Amino acid sequence: MVNEYDNEIFFGEYAKMPRSQMGLPAAGEWKQLRRLFPPLSGKTVLDLGCGYGWHCQYSAENGAAAVLGIDVSEKMLQEAQRSHAHEKITYRLCGIEEYEYPESTWDIVLSNLALHYIADIGKVFQNVYKTLKPGGAFLLNMEHPVFTARVGQDWIYTPEGKPRYWPVDGYFSPGERSTRFLGCQVQKQHHTLTQILMGLRNCGFALDVVEEAQPPEEMLDIPGMADELRRPMMLLVKAVKQ
Repeated sequence: MVNEYDNEIFFGEYAKMPRSQMGLPAAGEWKQLRRLFPPLSGKTVLDLGCGYGWHCQYSAENGAAAVLGIDVSEKMLQEAQRSHAHEKITYRLCGIEEYEYPESTWDIVLSNLALHYIADIGKVFQNVYKTLKPGGAFLLNMEHPVFTARVGQDWIYTPEGKPRYWPVDGYFSPGERSTRFLGCQVQKQHHTLTQILMGLRNCGFALDVVEEAQPPEEMLDIPGMADELRRPMMLLVKAVKQ
């Protein structure tokens, strides 16, 4: 995983995003993602790519017995420690691919907007299945394959500069995509829907929920947010260990 989040310019721009400043209510996917959480009281939670620690804090405040948030970015974890410290939360500098995934340890594993940076998500799925307790839930939200497919990851515009349509090209060629995000060149990984969903099933997961995130009505006044209704940007899945 390439870590752009410790780049000063990138991190500075990320800090200006509504979700960075206002937290979960300003995240377009949160209304749907929150519904996927099982009861948290007394549960152990692992957050893969925890970022600012918003989901760690949510889990702890809703009764989780222990929460571990891992992230490859020192800057993200510094902000998490500063703004979302809690006696039930431990933050650890560690990549998703490097974590040891102890067997049958966690009740819930969460990953929000991190797995589209991972080349071998099949291996991550195997590790998550191993580290979950029987009946445990894996909640993931990642960039939608329609969003990641084309290298440029941008609209085709009218001569006046308005979004005309979202092109899907190179969909069946998974792999690295270099794109502009927050004013920086960012390396992401494109995975097809088949790779994601069948990758989970082939590990033994039962797919409980598969949804495509849409921003709620109350967020449509945010500049540019109405365009999010014109193409899928995020894919949410709740998978359960049998």
